[in-house]
Amino acid sequence: MGKEAEHSSSSANSRRELLAGAALAVAAGLGAQLPAHADDASLSKYEPMDALKGKDYGKPRMKVRDYNTTPSGLQYQDIKEGSGSSPQRGDTVVIDWDGYTIGYYGRPFEARNKPKGSSFNDDNKDFYRFVLGDGKVIPAFEEAVADMKPGGIRRIIVPVELGYPEDNWRKLGPKPSTFAGDRALDFVLANKGMIDKTLLFDLELIRVDAPKGSR
Repeated sequence: MGKEAEHSSSSANSRRELLAGAALAVAAGLGAQLPAHADDASLSKYEPMDALKGKDYGKPRMKVRDYNTTPSGLQYQDIKEGSGSSPQRGDTVVIDWDGYTIGYYGRPFEARNKPKGSSFNDDNKDFYRFVLGDGKVIPAFEEAVADMKPGGIRRIIVPVELGYPEDNWRKLGPKPSTFAGDRALDFVLANKGMIDKTLLFDLELIRVDAPKGSR
């Protein structure tokens, strides 16, 4: 096995070990949910549910102990600190990610650490890439990645206001890469009943690419 292949295998194993309990933690509701209000006064104190629109009652907003909450209502926890410089607007960020319908039974709709390519360093075609500030991904991704550093892993809890617009994952990235993932996410987002559409993502910032000639 060559050095690059060994590096790829070692890196993947390290990421798997760090997040081995992610699915169990999500399924268990992260074990520390507390009724709470979002920091941003513009957010309702109840989870938006189509069947309860206009009502003055409902399920309290999800709040998880030991997570940081930004003014927008995004909750996050850094599982691993990265190193180096954070991306700037216009940079292309290369990430690995997974996603769960945490508000509805913690069902996964995207898995991390899937086979990527023959070389971890040189072949990143199967990692997810987007230009920071272009508005091509959900607001939660833009906000979460903006102050991360390469190698860092961040877990985010995403309220509906920072997720997919109009409850449609086809409008902005990231999008599930499998049919099963499509169905799991669509079932929750498209549901017009009493389903909590809060999502959870794990993001690993693999690399930051500045525009050519900019730095």
